Order: sequence, then structure tokens, then C-alpha cells
Amino acid sequence: MPNLLSINTYHYRRGGSDAVFFEHDALFRGAGWDTAVMTMHHPKNEASPWSEFFVDELEFGHAYGLLQKLLMAGKVIYSAEARQKLDKLLARFQPDVAHVHCIYHHISPSVLPLLKQRGIPVVMTAHDLKLCCPAYKMLNRGGICEKCKGGNLLNVVTNRCLRDSLVVSSLVMVESAVHRALGLYRDNLDRIVVPSLFFRDKHIEWGWPAEKLVYIPNFVRAEGFTPQFEPGDYFFYFGRLALEKGVGTLIRAAARAGVRLHIAGTGPEGDALKALAAEVGGDIEFLGFVSGDPLWKLLREARAIVLPSEWYENAPMSVLEAYASGKPVIGARIGGIPEMVMEGETGWLFESGSVDELAGKLAHMQSQSGAEISAMGQAARRVVEERFNERQYLDAMLQLYESLGVRVNPNERDGLEPA
Repeated sequence: MPNLLSINTYHYRRGGSDAVFFEHDALFRGAGWDTAVMTMHHPKNEASPWSEFFVDELEFGHAYGLLQKLLMAGKVIYSAEARQKLDKLLARFQPDVAHVHCIYHHISPSVLPLLKQRGIPVVMTAHDLKLCCPAYKMLNRGGICEKCKGGNLLNVVTNRCLRDSLVVSSLVMVESAVHRALGLYRDNLDRIVVPSLFFRDKHIEWGWPAEKLVYIPNFVRAEGFTPQFEPGDYFFYFGRLALEKGVGTLIRAAARAGVRLHIAGTGPEGDALKALAAEVGGDIEFLGFVSGDPLWKLLREARAIVLPSEWYENAPMSVLEAYASGKPVIGARIGGIPEMVMEGETGWLFESGSVDELAGKLAHMQSQSGAEISAMGQAARRVVEERFNERQYLDAMLQLYESLGVRVNPNERDGLEPA
């Protein structure tokens, strides 16, 4: 059987991209492949037999001294440590293909030329827009931004696109300029997997060749979720409390529509959002960080899930998790979300940032009968089972790897249980 190497910043489920990293590795182990991983050391990491090859922890929120900050800046641009650790890993494990997820800043693209030099095909999943936009999200304090499309990276600094910080934005501008000048991504990636058609088209707009981009949607193991089609009496948001997530719009809309809202998650806007909720009134409850079974219980017992994003979302795993739990989704009409929500069948869409339209959708769904909501939840579950399942994902990935010269056994498609 072939060997797969997966590279990602974190070895714990910090977000949706990390969940994809874990599920991808487990899926190929279940198909009989030998796999190895390389990530960054972190206190929350899951145990791994490959941890000796992980790079040292690098977290921007930590208090670093001047020398440490200078060393950190160098690692952000090009991590010699990551390249050295990968070189040692490759002495023990010879992959037939390497699949890269989120490596920016912490691991850096320093690992890509080494893989290329060893003749190892390299695939990267674009979980965000970093390969186009230095600031990942095409978003800054002024809203959606595509000013760097023409190649002038000074816009990153002018608009303070990262954390509204001149220093951080300047560092990221230099990082992107160096990476582009050296062709670290463009010359060393054989294919880029895009989980949404929106992301595929956006990368092409920004100059990536269409033949390098492969559309493969994310998946969930529907059998791992217990659906509950009967609707509860509250709407539910779970995720980061950050400006781009549109939670402020949701709070205003929920108060205006007079519906119950539960919010699970933490983030930089937590305090401001709680103050907003107190200001507008309404039945809004902040639950803090929730994960595992308590989160899935909250999800199952909701009326619907709301995704009020105000940036170019890719293909949110939260939509698939809601569907697998038998819940319809009210989503913003932005990024890849409209590809996943079928209006009137699995949920409803509204204009991103529109309090009035979202309030109308919440009120409408509140007034729908239990039978109507249940039917939408059942349709949502079918969509996950039919369109976003592990078999289709595995088949598509095997075809991609095979196109890059990896010898694939057709029988691998039958082994779908993780090892």
C-alpha cells in the first residue's frame, strides 16, 4: 500500500481545517495506507508516534522577548527548523504523496521545496484564501477587500489587514513578498484541493492556473451523528466570536425577531457581543466554549443552526455537522455557503450583513410547523449522506493522487473504517 504524509500546524481539533486534517489521515489509514504526520508542538496536541519530528511551538499571542520576536519573525517567513525536522522524518518514512493543510507562519512553506526535490508529489488543501490574500480572508476592518489582486502587497500594511496591527501586517506583507519571489507555493505545489466552487473561481481570478485546482468537497461521517429531526425552541450558533463571523448581526436579528438564541464559542469579540446582547435585549444565552458530546447535544436539540458569516467562507464543516444532526441551516449568501444550503429544502439564505433579512428568516422558521422543520432536517441528512460522504471524498482523492503518479489499488475504496 502507498504511504501518505500529512502536514498541518496543529495536532488537535482547533478548527474546521484541523478536523479535515485528522479525518483525511484516518480515512487513508482505514483504506490500508501507512500514514505519518508532521505538525507543531502544542499543549493541546493529541498523542502521536511522530511527535519527535514536530516543530517547536510558535504562538503569536504569547509574550516574547525582543530576540525571540526576531527569531519568530524569521520562522514565519522561512522555518529552517521545519525543513530540518522534515528531512529527519523522510529518513524514516518515505511517502508516495504529501498532503499539506495549514502550514503558514508556524511551519512555513520551507518544507515544500524539500518534498519537491525528493520527487514526492505535493497536494495542498486551500482551507482559506492565503494562497491569494496575504491576510487569509480577503477581509479587513473596512470589510471585504481584494485590493492585493493586482499584486501590490503594500495594501496589507496600508489597511492594517492583520489584527489591525502595523507590525503584524508588515511582517505578513514581507512574508508573502518573499514567498512569491521564491515561488515557494507556486513552483512546489502539484495540485490545490478547493472544497468549494467559490474558492476555485476566486483562486483563478487571482491568477492560479485552473489545471492546478481540483474541487473536492469536505465530508462528515454521518453515521457518527445521531440525528434528531424534531425541532427545539432555540436557534444555535457555534464557532468563533470574531467580527467576520457576523455574530453581531445575528444578535440584532434574533432580538428583532423575538426568538431564543444560544451561542457557543469564544473569541476576541466575546465581551463586545455580550454587551451588545444586553443592549438590544432578547432571549440570548452565551454558553462559552463547548465541545464533544455537550456540543452535539446542543446541536441536536436546536430548531436550526445559523451561519451569519460576513467574509468569504469556504465550505464550513458546521453546515455538514448540522445536516448530519438532522438540522436545517440559515446561512449568509456569501462565499461557498450558498453551494451547501438549498433554500426551502435544507434551510434558508439571507444577504450577508442584513439584520432585517436575517430577522425575517428567523421569524419565518420560528413560525413553521414542527413537521415542516423536521422535513427540512431529514432532507439535510440525506444531502450529507448522498453528497458529502467519505466514499465520494476518498474516491476523488484517490483519483487525484493517481493522476500524480501514485499507484492506487481499486480495492482501497472498500476500506473505509479508520484504523
